[in-house]
Amino acid sequence: MLYEFKDAERAKEAKELVEREGVPAWYIELWGRYIVATPPGAKPKAAVKADVEVELKTEYQLVSRQWKKDPTPVRIGDREVKEGKVFIIAGPCAVESREQIMTAAKAVKELGAHALRGGAFKPRTSPYTFQGLGEEGLKLLAEARAETGLPVVTEVMDAADIPLVAKYADALQIGARNMQNFALLKKLGKAGRPVLLKRGLGNTVEEWLLAAEYVALHGNGDVVLVERGIRTFDRTLRFTLDVGAIAYAKQHTHLPVIGDPSHPAGDRRFVIPLALAILAAGADGLIVEVHPDPPRALSDAAQQLTFEQFAELVEKARALARALGKE
Repeated sequence: MLYEFKDAERAKEAKELVEREGVPAWYIELWGRYIVATPPGAKPKAAVKADVEVELKTEYQLVSRQWKKDPTPVRIGDREVKEGKVFIIAGPCAVESREQIMTAAKAVKELGAHALRGGAFKPRTSPYTFQGLGEEGLKLLAEARAETGLPVVTEVMDAADIPLVAKYADALQIGARNMQNFALLKKLGKAGRPVLLKRGLGNTVEEWLLAAEYVALHGNGDVVLVERGIRTFDRTLRFTLDVGAIAYAKQHTHLPVIGDPSHPAGDRRFVIPLALAILAAGADGLIVEVHPDPPRALSDAAQQLTFEQFAELVEKARALARALGKE
């Protein structure tokens, strides 16, 4: 159940009333609303005098379009990811050096990106590969933001690192391997930064939306969902891009949905076609890897675009956006 109130004090009193009956309840202030949430199907016997009362037939209540019909824009820095526009986040897989990130930031800004991505802490399959520059990488990202004006998106892997990463970044990315790190998701509710939540490589769409529900239930409604491909029996590409998941999410959640074409491609030759498929499925934007010299990249070298390829992607994305009636 969701109970919505126009007054915070009434909402808090309702939470106490519900809990006295032994029903778990959460009080949250989200999207300009005062909300009391109880588990789906748990309806207290006492009359809760809410301004709006909604009983949903889904586990992901707060992020559901059944309850909140209007789409939720998410502000990253001074820009918004929102329905009706195509928001492009671009930059290298990892921050490798000052020269590399500054060159990339200036190029993607000039070519039309709205935000800069770059990993300072890198989750890698092999412990022997490049793990990122850590705080030094965060400082370089902040320097690139100061130089270009692009807001910064970077990954956080450990709940203990949230304050450090939030100090430098405009948005916190949760990678596929951490999508169900529930302790991390709960802490993100109090992080004070928007969250880009990537779908896990072996997770269902419902599990993905429930991960977003964790963040919202703990106080942070600024969540952008990111489809980045899942692992299937087919090994033609690195992962299988699930465009159906994008279409489904756009109809079932009010949160913005964007796509990552780089990881499912695994090969820069296929990034542009996958990016266009993502947008055609209804996504609100892209997060794509772009490097000054991809063959020499310290991570994901095969899938990072050159500046020329990124320019081609932006040009085609603009044409598709116009055809779809978007900005």
